Amino acid sequence: MRAARFKGQGNEMFGYVRADTPYLYIKDETLYKAAYCGVCKGIGLSCGMLARMGLSYDVTFFSVLLHNISGEDLEIEESRCVAHCLGRKRKMAKADEMTKTLGALNTILAYLKYDDDVQDEKKGKGKRLWFKKGYRRAKRDYPELFKIVTGDLSRQKEAEKDGGTESVDFAADATALMLADVSDYILKDKATACTRNLFYALGKWIYLTDALDDYDKDVKSGAYNVFYRAFKEKNGKELLEKHGSDADYIFNSLFYDIRENAAGIRFYFNRDLTDNVLLRGLLAKTKEIKNKLIAAADKKCKGCKKTKQNV
Repeated sequence: MRAARFKGQGNEMFGYVRADTPYLYIKDETLYKAAYCGVCKGIGLSCGMLARMGLSYDVTFFSVLLHNISGEDLEIEESRCVAHCLGRKRKMAKADEMTKTLGALNTILAYLKYDDDVQDEKKGKGKRLWFKKGYRRAKRDYPELFKIVTGDLSRQKEAEKDGGTESVDFAADATALMLADVSDYILKDKATACTRNLFYALGKWIYLTDALDDYDKDVKSGAYNVFYRAFKEKNGKELLEKHGSDADYIFNSLFYDIRENAAGIRFYFNRDLTDNVLLRGLLAKTKEIKNKLIAAADKKCKGCKKTKQNV
């Protein structure tokens, strides 16, 4: 089951929601790094030290975005990192209640990801143990959040039943709803139709970006992938060559939804970082994955030609 398979960056789980760093102002890069450290501290406070192994840039951006929408400023302090205790002090965001809640979200998703791996692929038991205690703490201390995440993601089974749906919208709906519901839960009275729609579109983009990124691997392993179920091409390059216009329509529609809903939200603080990630970073990441699929197929093709020549 592809249960919110947010993967990438180091921990093989998250990593798609990133800034477009060449266009990032120094002040915003400083804020981004401070927020990253703040989420790390938040994870430690809400779910324990081991759960910090699941720290992600995705939840870091959610922290920046949700603080900006709610009007709760990220307070920056200078402190030493637990992982680099002998180094110089770094600028870090203080771990407030919102950050600790996001730390619990990060841990729940991390545990579910590795539990999913254990159930489907019989691997990841060791990594799952990193998050077991934190997962239990999150379930105990954040019962409403836990119910939202596990309840929405359980709907993924319905999308993958009997070989899985061919509908891109239906396949991505569980992850999209989960992020939309989490945003409502955290923002409370600051939640609006635009904030909900923005997080829904973000969740949908994350799911579909992961499916596109995993296309070749899923075809090889026989794992469910909505793009393969819909188009049945043997590799990612052929998918893009034959159905590139369909893929572009899907992702461009999401970029439009993200841009329009972000424009309808009141941000209390500087929105340069938010705009960089939403309007540039997501687009750049999608393009990067498409290029990777094409390059992988070209490399394999060259390897096959060399093998034939040697024979």
